Amino acid sequence: MTTTISDGVELHYRVERFLYGEAELLDAWRLRDWLKLFTEDARYTVPATDLADPDPVHDLYLLNEDYGRLKERVDSLLGKWAHAENPVSTTRRVVTNVRVRPDGEHLDVRANFVVYRARRGASDTYIGEYRHTLLSLPDGTFRFASRSAVLSHENLCAQGKLSIIL
Repeated sequence: MTTTISDGVELHYRVERFLYGEAELLDAWRLRDWLKLFTEDARYTVPATDLADPDPVHDLYLLNEDYGRLKERVDSLLGKWAHAENPVSTTRRVVTNVRVRPDGEHLDVRANFVVYRARRGASDTYIGEYRHTLLSLPDGTFRFASRSAVLSHENLCAQGKLSIIL
């Protein structure tokens, strides 16, 4: 089967829509719905800010979670004891410069992001690059096999902490 330019444009459009829908779920704090976007063997990572090309086996990560830990994070953030997010932050995400490369049964997806966070009169801005591996399902939908938010900051001093999902 040959791939045409229109097939590539359609795939790119569908991946963009998936990423925009994911951003909408996170901004609406619909974290349980967001978790459904992952395969059960998926990983969610946020490398340390000093790494250009991190290696999860050898390098320090701010977050390096399998699906079970990610579920625990969601449960914690939605629970009444999540003091770091009570009241919850208001976030707005910009996802742009989406690049899609088929890689066997998966898609290698890169995109730039800006996440604006407001809480208790303070505002923070997180900028970086998403590096995702998407599994394309037979029904035309996608799931994250891996999701990584690589920050473009030298450090987190201005923000001080990472209590939201990037």
